[in-house]
Amino acid sequence: MTRLRRPSWIPIDPYIVLLLGTVGLAALLPARGTAAGVASGASTAAIAFLFFLYGARLSTREALDGLRHWRLHVTVLLCTFVLFPVFGLAARALVPALLTQPLYQGLLFLTLVPSTIQSSIAFTSIARGNVPAAICAGSFSSLAGMLITPLLAAALLGSSGGGFSADSLVKIVLQLLVPFLAGQLLRRWVGGFIARHKKVLGLVDRGSILLVVYTAFSEGMTQGIWHQVSPARLGGLLVVEAALLTLMLLLTWYGGKALGFGRADRIAIQFAGSKKSLASGLPMAGVLFGAHASLAVLPLMLFHQMQLMVCAVLAKGRARDPEETLDAAPGMSAAHVVQGQPQDRVLR
Repeated sequence: MTRLRRPSWIPIDPYIVLLLGTVGLAALLPARGTAAGVASGASTAAIAFLFFLYGARLSTREALDGLRHWRLHVTVLLCTFVLFPVFGLAARALVPALLTQPLYQGLLFLTLVPSTIQSSIAFTSIARGNVPAAICAGSFSSLAGMLITPLLAAALLGSSGGGFSADSLVKIVLQLLVPFLAGQLLRRWVGGFIARHKKVLGLVDRGSILLVVYTAFSEGMTQGIWHQVSPARLGGLLVVEAALLTLMLLLTWYGGKALGFGRADRIAIQFAGSKKSLASGLPMAGVLFGAHASLAVLPLMLFHQMQLMVCAVLAKGRARDPEETLDAAPGMSAAHVVQGQPQDRVLR
């Protein structure tokens, strides 16, 4: 018998299956009472450790070197934290015809989340773009998002998002930024250990996110918020997210051309400027939304898988284009630009 295989251009990430399985587990066996308190405490500790690892992995020297290509990084930041939120605010017109208020709040939160790191690098490499620029752009976006995302959430979502306050911002700093900076400070001593055990720590990384998802959706089950979502509303959300992703992919590509960037840089701008990070967004939602985090992260989880599928097709299409030539970043050869290899894990 012929074995059926999933087409390589449809990257149904196994981790997404685990995330959906975690949601199902929370629906069937939500943490209650004492167990909920234990899960919440463990989730908080996992978030702090997760961002400590992020800080310890980021090379300070590479980040500083990347500042020389500042126009590209500013462009990506504007796409991530200005254009995306503007479209998120415009989607308010779709309530209540297409989206419920809670789903809209989740969609708006999605537009405030930082860009990805690993998937931006992977797709930029596949498309023969400026890989070093994608590394720096994703790293800068993640770092800036620790402050910008909660500030934008407080300004745009207000108390309707689940109780935003100065206390929420303090929690973000203590649980995300402080561990990240600690990782940066200790990188000199722990960086080698992390590099040698990156596979094991990668499992810890992913396990932490699964714990955050389980805690958030358990709280959602105990609050009974899933009665607010219907299949029709989920379908409407998918349509809106597809339109949002299409719009951002077009703007980042043709906008980069209008700004005078070469092909390699435009590829980095497109893949770093059109994505949203699940790994950063989930912990932030847990801190900012509390018991309302389950509906808040649902649009992000759906958008994440959608961006993987669409960008995988787009990146492979750009790699096959024989008419376009590589434009290396200033001070870099074409060989340097394409030295990165596609990565299997594109979760962030």
